[in-house]
Amino acid sequence: MKIKPFAVEEWMNAYEDAARYNIAETCVDSVSVNELFALAGEDAAAFWQSFSARRLTYGDIVGAPALREGISRLYRTAEPAEVITTHGAAGANHHVFYSLVEPGDRVVSIMPSYQQLTSIPESFGADLRVLHLKKEQGYLPDPDELRALCVPGTKLICINNPNNPTGALMSGELLREIVEIARSAGAWVLCDEVYRHLTQDEEWTESIADLYEKGISVGSMSKVFSLAGLRLGWIVTHDAALRESLLSHRDYDLISCGMFDEALASVALSHADRLLERNRGIVRENLTLLDAWVESEPRISYVKPRSGTTALVYYDYAPDSVEFCRRMYFETGAFVTPGACFEEEKCMRIGYACSKGVLEAGLKAVSEFLRFLEREEKEDTK
Repeated sequence: MKIKPFAVEEWMNAYEDAARYNIAETCVDSVSVNELFALAGEDAAAFWQSFSARRLTYGDIVGAPALREGISRLYRTAEPAEVITTHGAAGANHHVFYSLVEPGDRVVSIMPSYQQLTSIPESFGADLRVLHLKKEQGYLPDPDELRALCVPGTKLICINNPNNPTGALMSGELLREIVEIARSAGAWVLCDEVYRHLTQDEEWTESIADLYEKGISVGSMSKVFSLAGLRLGWIVTHDAALRESLLSHRDYDLISCGMFDEALASVALSHADRLLERNRGIVRENLTLLDAWVESEPRISYVKPRSGTTALVYYDYAPDSVEFCRRMYFETGAFVTPGACFEEEKCMRIGYACSKGVLEAGLKAVSEFLRFLEREEKEDTK
């Protein structure tokens, strides 16, 4: 099977480890195990004593009961039995495509978004149609364009809410309109919701699994709960036949998730309110910093994110996005992601959920690089 190189992951793999100012990261500032227990107010010693006595079997094949219960509480209507655990949200998305999509199936996906939502169904031989999100429309899907792409018999609509890389957030009203379009075509809707709950305002972000009988929600412990190292995600759907298919396919490539990962995730989700309070505080304070920086730079622009941890920031300078980001990395140490990784140009994705100090230093380094480009322009005009 041939598949396009995963542009954003290859970029991160090449440069992330040695980055001086990593403002490309998309997870909220990660926590250690010690910090997790401190935030949760749990007795770490009691946890270690109990877990250390367990035999390291495959564990609960379909997922630890406490974990599935914790995940279900993130939704209005989900039951623990409607949760399927996976190896991260990346594993969840892949698993849905692997279980649902066959050659020739009409799949409609948005762009820019996480590349899995286009490249995987395309590699399976799907009849892929792309709905391009537009800056002037706030990176929100146009229902009329979506309706035109969703012919009767469409197998799957793929959306990402909140959006990566733009931080756009679909309202409940827009999601319900998408549901009606999907229902009229007989389509499933897969919504990658890994940034859900990280809002800039005190508002509930609707999940597709709560709104549609053929809705499929994907989430993880990585972005919202600062626990990417657990590599733990999930799928939520009310459809029993789909769950049976997902579990059948899961036997071939997963069997079960790690016992230790599930135990730590269960601790985190039993105190989800505390982690969410911490992490919303980080993204809200840091977006204020990013917004002030954008305002201070006359040749920088963006659509201010409403949710999530990332922003797609445009620049008015000559280099294409890969050259811009690579030169900036080597000359200043500021690490961001080129817009080309999302098939957008003259822009970069900035992650603003790192520590405040890293974000401030990283943005200062970006400004230094912009001044260098301006001096370079002046030299070229002499």
